[in-house]
Amino acid sequence: MTERKPRKDAARNRAAVLAAADELFVRCESPNDVTMADVATAAGVGKGTLFRAFGDRVGLVAALYAARLEPVEEAVETGPPPLGPGTPPRERVAALLDAILCFKLDNRSLALALEAAGRDSPYGAGHYERWHGLLRAVLEEVPGLDDGEFAAHALLAAVRADLVEHLAGRPGVSRERMRAQLADYTARVLGGPSARA
Repeated sequence: MTERKPRKDAARNRAAVLAAADELFVRCESPNDVTMADVATAAGVGKGTLFRAFGDRVGLVAALYAARLEPVEEAVETGPPPLGPGTPPRERVAALLDAILCFKLDNRSLALALEAAGRDSPYGAGHYERWHGLLRAVLEEVPGLDDGEFAAHALLAAVRADLVEHLAGRPGVSRERMRAQLADYTARVLGGPSARA
């Protein structure tokens, strides 16, 4: 059986919904402020259309997060060093974590909404499993590192959206300072020189 292409109006509605949700998350003070009704109104579609396309608020947030994350994932999968394949493992781990931190700083409300929307555990969410799997695979290439599985969890904890939000709101904690602190922490965990020294 062949897969049906979405109708043009469905594709147009999906694009309008993602654009509207994107704008609402950029402007909101708290990710909890953005409701499905708000998104439907801003996109000019009915709530039924929204629920059929995304299932629920978690599905909408996950779709928007995935759309924003596409350039980072492409850089990781096929891009040049330091994010792409072929980069020495210690450098690539530091670059991956830096990219995740920068993404979450640039998308604070959306990242908070997605990480807070876990139905059971945030560690079972698709976006977390993707990052953990990639990071674990690279960590397992680091000479002398015994447990890539745990190290990947520990390093990803340093870039959780709630921690990023907490630190970003503190006086004297600039984006560059956060990046430098993460690079130093990563270097200590991996037992190598700081990637941003």
